Amino acid sequence: MARRSFLFLQGLATHVFVRLGDALAARGHAVHRVNFNAGDRLFWRRPNATDFTGAPADWPAALGSLIDTHGVTDLVMFSDCRPLHVAAIALARQRGLAAWVFEEAYLRPGYITLEQGGVNANSPLPRDPARIRALAHGLPAAAPETLSAGSFLRRASDDVRYNVATLLGRGRFPHWRTHRQWNAFHEYAGWLWRGARRPVLRTAARRKLAALQAWRGPVFVLPLQLEGDFQLRLHSPFPSLRDAIARIVASFAAHAPRDALLAVKGHPLDNGLTDWGRVAQRAATAAGVGDRLLWLPELPFGPVLAPAAGVVTVNSTAGLQSLREGKPVVVLGRALYDMPGLTFQHGLDRFWTEAAPPDPALVDALRRVLAAHCLIRGGFFHEAGVIEAVANAVERLDRPAFAATAAAAQ
Repeated sequence: MARRSFLFLQGLATHVFVRLGDALAARGHAVHRVNFNAGDRLFWRRPNATDFTGAPADWPAALGSLIDTHGVTDLVMFSDCRPLHVAAIALARQRGLAAWVFEEAYLRPGYITLEQGGVNANSPLPRDPARIRALAHGLPAAAPETLSAGSFLRRASDDVRYNVATLLGRGRFPHWRTHRQWNAFHEYAGWLWRGARRPVLRTAARRKLAALQAWRGPVFVLPLQLEGDFQLRLHSPFPSLRDAIARIVASFAAHAPRDALLAVKGHPLDNGLTDWGRVAQRAATAAGVGDRLLWLPELPFGPVLAPAAGVVTVNSTAGLQSLREGKPVVVLGRALYDMPGLTFQHGLDRFWTEAAPPDPALVDALRRVLAAHCLIRGGFFHEAGVIEAVANAVERLDRPAFAATAAAAQ
């Protein structure tokens, strides 16, 4: 087995990366890490870590020096859209290195994404239905998604620990700036306020679900993404979530059947700092369809999706769940599943009256390809998921043939 040199960049506030580093080192590979803030330090309790304390403009040269010093063959990171990671992937391509990107999974929960070179809109996966069918030939069926995404309490507590450490250690990392749109502690305030109101909101949600299920006309569902989602910010035509909502509501008012309902589903991890229900309702009222919009902030997606005649998304992975359930989907941004046979290809305005369900055989083929080439089983936020993720990730990273297989999929 050829010994390789892995350089880890930023991950999530979980123990997946440090345990993966241990597992790779146990197989004889060199493992190094770059810390960009004190929170990174907190979640990497192993040797061979370097603190990057320079300005963003200094990063490409610093990374190049680390690659030369340690003979780096592979970069490992979470997200391909964080500015420092964008620069790192560009340098990896110049140097002919593998850049492995983790992300929240396309199919979830029960999976996490691990691809070479990029994820989501940057995924090397082909967008041609014929090639997807060919790649799927002989692959096993994708294991079903599990029922649990892990402990929210663990996710929240680890995130707080990460950000407190980052705040306390800011003197060591004077140039560090988060990629997040909100200050973390403002987000926590929003979460606390949302949590305090949750019993009332859930009671209201049950009433709204009953109204949704009793609606006699077609129901269209809009699952919102997070305002800070890179897929919205970088891979869509919309400057903000507010603009996306305005465009969708305006199209619904002008082109949807007069007995149709637009159900706007809040994101389960939204911080509550913006009242998206009010934003959507104001847009609907201004367009003359205020009585045909229903805001659903505190419900799981499954019951909302069940009566849907169609699903409108910018590029959320909720679209993949909708395709699995045979629902018509239209995508307004860039998504790896936006292709003929899966999603509506004739624009939003026509979707309301011409939506057609996806080809179930192509949906199955895509799921098989995603599970084999883009995903691994596991999770970031519960112990059993972390153990499973590390075991599966080390097998993929330690398999030189996988790089050739991934390249062939492009």
